[in-house]
Amino acid sequence: MPDPLRPEPRRRHDLLDLEPDAWAAALAARPDLAGVPRVADWAQRGWPVILRRRNPGEAAGAVPVGLPLPPAEGKRRIGLGLPAAAVRPRPPVALAQASGTAPEAWRPTLAALDALGRRHGVAPRVFGGLLWQHLTGLAYLSDTSDLDLLWPVAGAIDRRLLDALAAIEQAAPMRLDGEIVLPDGRGVNWRELHAASPDDTVLTKHRDGLALCAARALGYAGEAA
Repeated sequence: MPDPLRPEPRRRHDLLDLEPDAWAAALAARPDLAGVPRVADWAQRGWPVILRRRNPGEAAGAVPVGLPLPPAEGKRRIGLGLPAAAVRPRPPVALAQASGTAPEAWRPTLAALDALGRRHGVAPRVFGGLLWQHLTGLAYLSDTSDLDLLWPVAGAIDRRLLDALAAIEQAAPMRLDGEIVLPDGRGVNWRELHAASPDDTVLTKHRDGLALCAARALGYAGEAA
Protein backbone atom coordinates (compact mmCIF):
# COMPACT_ATOMS: atom_id res chain seq x y z
CA MET A 1 0.00 0.00 0.00
CA PRO A 2 1.41 3.45 -0.88
CA ASP A 3 2.72 5.51 2.01
CA PRO A 4 0.51 8.66 2.20
CA LEU A 5 3.45 10.61 3.61
CA ARG A 6 5.63 9.84 0.60
CA PRO A 7 4.56 11.11 -2.82
CA GLU A 8 4.49 8.70 -5.73
CA PRO A 9 7.62 8.98 -7.90
CA ARG A 10 7.16 11.07 -11.02
CA ARG A 11 7.34 9.21 -14.31
CA ARG A 12 7.87 10.04 -17.98
CA HIS A 13 4.74 11.51 -19.55
CA ASP A 14 3.31 12.61 -16.20
CA LEU A 15 1.40 15.88 -16.53
CA LEU A 16 2.47 18.66 -14.18
CA ASP A 17 0.75 21.94 -13.39
CA LEU A 18 2.97 24.99 -13.05
CA GLU A 19 3.46 27.68 -10.42
CA PRO A 20 3.34 30.82 -12.63
CA ASP A 21 6.02 32.82 -10.78
CA ALA A 22 8.46 29.91 -10.93
CA TRP A 23 7.70 29.49 -14.64
CA ALA A 24 8.46 33.18 -15.24
CA ALA A 25 11.71 32.86 -13.29
CA ALA A 26 12.77 29.83 -15.33
CA LEU A 27 12.05 31.66 -18.58
CA ALA A 28 14.05 34.67 -17.41
CA ALA A 29 17.08 32.39 -17.28
CA ARG A 30 16.48 31.29 -20.87
CA PRO A 31 16.86 34.33 -23.15
CA ASP A 32 16.74 32.00 -26.16
CA LEU A 33 13.03 31.52 -25.45
CA ALA A 34 12.18 35.22 -25.44
CA GLY A 35 9.50 35.90 -28.02
CA VAL A 36 8.76 32.23 -28.71
CA PRO A 37 4.97 32.02 -29.23
CA ARG A 38 2.82 30.71 -26.37
CA VAL A 39 5.67 30.02 -23.94
CA ALA A 40 5.56 33.17 -21.80
CA ASP A 41 1.89 32.81 -20.84
CA TRP A 42 1.77 29.01 -20.82
CA ALA A 43 1.43 28.76 -17.03
CA GLN A 44 -0.97 31.71 -16.79
CA ARG A 45 -3.34 29.92 -19.15
CA GLY A 46 -3.39 26.94 -16.83
CA TRP A 47 -1.76 24.61 -19.34
CA PRO A 48 0.48 21.85 -17.95
CA VAL A 49 3.89 20.60 -18.99
CA ILE A 50 4.95 16.98 -19.31
CA LEU A 51 7.72 15.15 -17.47
CA ARG A 52 10.41 14.25 -20.00
CA ARG A 53 13.52 12.10 -19.89
CA ARG A 54 16.46 13.79 -18.21
CA ASN A 55 19.22 14.75 -20.63
CA PRO A 56 22.90 14.02 -19.88
CA GLY A 57 24.41 16.79 -17.77
CA GLU A 58 21.12 18.17 -16.46
CA ALA A 59 21.00 18.94 -12.75
CA ALA A 60 19.68 15.98 -10.79
CA GLY A 61 17.72 18.24 -8.44
CA ALA A 62 15.65 19.87 -11.18
CA VAL A 63 12.45 18.40 -12.59
CA PRO A 64 12.91 17.96 -16.39
CA VAL A 65 9.78 19.17 -18.14
CA GLY A 66 8.77 19.84 -21.71
CA LEU A 67 6.06 21.21 -23.95
CA PRO A 68 5.63 21.05 -27.72
CA LEU A 69 4.46 23.96 -29.83
CA PRO A 70 1.76 23.40 -32.47
CA PRO A 71 2.97 22.51 -36.00
CA ALA A 72 1.88 25.90 -37.33
CA GLU A 73 4.23 27.54 -34.81
CA GLY A 74 7.29 25.47 -35.64
CA LYS A 75 6.50 22.23 -33.78
CA ARG A 76 9.40 23.14 -31.50
CA ARG A 77 9.90 21.11 -28.33
CA ILE A 78 10.73 23.29 -25.34
CA GLY A 79 12.67 21.71 -22.48
CA LEU A 80 13.30 23.25 -19.07
CA GLY A 81 14.41 22.18 -15.61
CA LEU A 82 12.20 23.43 -12.77
CA PRO A 83 12.42 23.30 -8.97
CA ALA A 84 10.34 20.50 -7.48
CA ALA A 85 8.22 23.06 -5.60
CA ALA A 86 7.27 24.73 -8.91
CA VAL A 87 5.21 21.80 -10.20
CA ARG A 88 2.37 19.65 -8.93
CA PRO A 89 0.87 16.51 -10.46
CA ARG A 90 -2.17 16.58 -12.70
CA PRO A 91 -4.18 13.42 -13.47
CA PRO A 92 -3.43 11.76 -16.82
CA VAL A 93 -5.90 12.08 -19.69
CA ALA A 94 -7.61 8.82 -20.63
CA LEU A 95 -8.38 8.08 -24.25
CA ALA A 96 -12.10 8.20 -23.49
CA GLN A 97 -11.74 11.76 -22.14
CA ALA A 98 -9.99 13.05 -25.26
CA SER A 99 -12.06 11.27 -27.89
CA GLY A 100 -14.26 14.30 -28.53
CA THR A 101 -11.20 16.30 -29.58
CA ALA A 102 -10.14 13.80 -32.25
CA PRO A 103 -11.01 14.07 -35.95
CA GLU A 104 -14.32 12.44 -36.87
CA ALA A 105 -12.54 9.86 -39.02
CA TRP A 106 -10.65 8.62 -35.94
CA ARG A 107 -13.73 8.00 -33.78
CA PRO A 108 -14.40 4.32 -34.74
CA THR A 109 -10.75 3.47 -34.08
CA LEU A 110 -10.81 5.25 -30.73
CA ALA A 111 -13.93 3.33 -29.73
CA ALA A 112 -12.24 0.05 -30.68
CA LEU A 113 -9.13 0.95 -28.68
CA ASP A 114 -11.16 1.95 -25.64
CA ALA A 115 -13.07 -1.34 -25.83
CA LEU A 116 -9.77 -3.22 -26.13
CA GLY A 117 -8.50 -1.54 -23.00
CA ARG A 118 -11.64 -2.46 -21.11
CA ARG A 119 -11.32 -6.12 -22.11
CA HIS A 120 -7.77 -6.22 -20.78
CA GLY A 121 -8.30 -4.03 -17.74
CA VAL A 122 -5.96 -1.36 -19.13
CA ALA A 123 -7.03 2.28 -19.46
CA PRO A 124 -5.11 3.76 -22.43
CA ARG A 125 -3.83 7.30 -21.89
CA VAL A 126 -3.13 9.87 -24.57
CA PHE A 127 0.02 11.81 -25.22
CA GLY A 128 1.32 13.56 -28.33
CA GLY A 129 -0.86 15.71 -30.56
CA LEU A 130 -4.24 14.51 -29.32
CA LEU A 131 -3.27 15.23 -25.72
CA TRP A 132 -2.06 18.76 -26.42
CA GLN A 133 -5.00 19.64 -28.63
CA HIS A 134 -7.36 18.38 -25.91
CA LEU A 135 -5.58 20.37 -23.19
CA THR A 136 -4.99 23.64 -25.01
CA GLY A 137 -7.55 23.84 -27.81
CA LEU A 138 -4.71 24.64 -30.23
CA ALA A 139 -4.35 22.85 -33.57
CA TYR A 140 -1.85 20.04 -33.00
CA LEU A 141 -3.47 17.38 -35.23
CA SER A 142 -3.34 17.12 -39.00
CA ASP A 143 -4.30 14.54 -41.63
CA THR A 144 -0.89 12.90 -41.16
CA SER A 145 -0.82 12.84 -37.34
CA ASP A 146 -0.20 9.65 -35.37
CA LEU A 147 -2.28 8.61 -32.40
CA ASP A 148 0.04 8.28 -29.39
CA LEU A 149 -1.11 6.10 -26.51
CA LEU A 150 0.31 4.76 -23.27
CA TRP A 151 -0.88 1.35 -22.10
CA PRO A 152 -0.05 0.98 -18.37
CA VAL A 153 0.00 -2.71 -17.43
CA ALA A 154 -0.10 -4.05 -13.89
CA GLY A 155 1.78 -7.29 -14.50
CA ALA A 156 2.65 -9.65 -17.35
CA ILE A 157 2.16 -8.30 -20.87
CA ASP A 158 -0.57 -10.20 -22.67
CA ARG A 159 0.29 -11.07 -26.26
CA ARG A 160 -3.41 -10.80 -27.13
CA LEU A 161 -3.33 -7.07 -26.30
CA LEU A 162 -0.49 -6.51 -28.78
CA ASP A 163 -2.11 -8.72 -31.44
CA ALA A 164 -5.34 -6.73 -31.12
CA LEU A 165 -3.49 -3.41 -31.31
CA ALA A 166 -1.83 -4.54 -34.54
CA ALA A 167 -5.17 -5.65 -35.98
CA ILE A 168 -6.85 -2.35 -35.10
CA GLU A 169 -4.01 -0.41 -36.70
CA GLN A 170 -4.48 -2.34 -39.95
CA ALA A 171 -7.93 -0.80 -40.34
CA ALA A 172 -7.16 2.59 -38.78
CA PRO A 173 -6.93 5.87 -40.74
CA MET A 174 -3.84 6.84 -38.69
CA ARG A 175 -0.69 5.21 -37.37
CA LEU A 176 -0.94 3.92 -33.80
CA ASP A 177 2.19 4.84 -31.90
CA GLY A 178 2.97 4.58 -28.21
CA GLU A 179 4.27 2.42 -25.42
CA ILE A 180 3.44 -0.33 -23.02
CA VAL A 181 4.20 1.18 -19.58
CA LEU A 182 5.48 -1.24 -16.95
CA PRO A 183 4.68 -1.01 -13.23
CA ASP A 184 8.13 0.48 -12.54
CA GLY A 185 7.54 3.29 -15.05
CA ARG A 186 9.65 1.97 -17.91
CA GLY A 187 8.11 2.21 -21.35
CA VAL A 188 8.64 0.01 -24.40
CA ASN A 189 7.30 0.65 -27.89
CA TRP A 190 4.34 -1.70 -28.38
CA ARG A 191 5.18 -2.41 -32.01
CA GLU A 192 8.79 -3.29 -31.21
CA LEU A 193 7.66 -5.60 -28.44
CA HIS A 194 5.03 -7.22 -30.66
CA ALA A 195 7.71 -8.06 -33.25
CA ALA A 196 10.10 -9.48 -30.63
CA SER A 197 10.49 -13.00 -29.35
CA PRO A 198 10.88 -13.40 -25.57
CA ASP A 199 14.67 -13.57 -25.82
CA ASP A 200 15.02 -10.62 -28.20
CA THR A 201 16.39 -7.35 -26.89
CA VAL A 202 14.11 -4.32 -26.84
CA LEU A 203 14.71 -0.68 -25.94
CA THR A 204 13.12 0.60 -22.74
CA LYS A 205 12.75 4.24 -21.75
CA HIS A 206 12.78 5.58 -18.21
CA ARG A 207 12.72 9.12 -16.86
CA ASP A 208 16.47 8.93 -16.25
CA GLY A 209 17.63 7.19 -19.40
CA LEU A 210 17.45 4.35 -21.89
CA ALA A 211 18.27 0.66 -21.47
CA LEU A 212 18.23 -2.51 -23.53
CA CYS A 213 16.84 -5.69 -22.02
CA ALA A 214 15.33 -9.01 -23.04
CA ALA A 215 11.61 -8.91 -23.70
CA ARG A 216 11.16 -11.82 -21.32
CA ALA A 217 12.62 -9.72 -18.48
CA LEU A 218 9.73 -7.26 -18.96
CA GLY A 219 7.14 -9.92 -18.27
CA TYR A 220 6.55 -10.71 -21.94
CA ALA A 221 6.46 -14.39 -22.81
CA GLY A 222 5.30 -13.91 -26.39
CA GLU A 223 2.18 -15.94 -25.64
CA ALA A 224 -1.32 -15.12 -24.48
CA ALA A 225 -1.45 -14.64 -20.74
